[in-house]
Amino acid sequence: MATWNSRGLRGSELEEMLNLTNDRYRSGGLALVQKIPTPIKPINIDKDNRHITLAYFEQRSTVDYIGAVQGIPVCFDAKECHGSSFPLANVHEHQIVFMEDFERQGGVAFLIIYFGRQNVYYYLRFKDLVKFWNRSKTGHAKSFKFDELDPDYQIPVKGYYIHYLDVLQKDLDVR
Repeated sequence: MATWNSRGLRGSELEEMLNLTNDRYRSGGLALVQKIPTPIKPINIDKDNRHITLAYFEQRSTVDYIGAVQGIPVCFDAKECHGSSFPLANVHEHQIVFMEDFERQGGVAFLIIYFGRQNVYYYLRFKDLVKFWNRSKTGHAKSFKFDELDPDYQIPVKGYYIHYLDVLQKDLDVR
């Protein structure tokens, strides 16, 4: 069973940047996208500081963020990768199912991946994620390489803001 201690704060900088970006989008009237907290059950609590020191995840989470952009429902997960290939083990089957159902209802699902080695933020369309996912299920690589990705879906970053709406618009234009 995975615990909060074992997972640490993976992706916390990426998520903080996305939270700042989403706050800016909201204040500008462009989008309303919120972080979905992962439900946890505390096991150990430091009574002096009232901090949870050990917990386990009560249920599987779906995605990290859900909201609406100019009336279009969106959901996405934030992931980090420090090599030149992204392991598909970082995406869980229940997330694939959720994103597939979300798109079937007219929403747009995607991943935002930070490739640390390349220092690139990338918008991975759900249809591309499914292509890599299905490929891995047929005996091929259980990852995809950064070089396999379309450079048009790299996300511009200015300061602490990840401008994913620019790339989301490209995705909507080709649908």
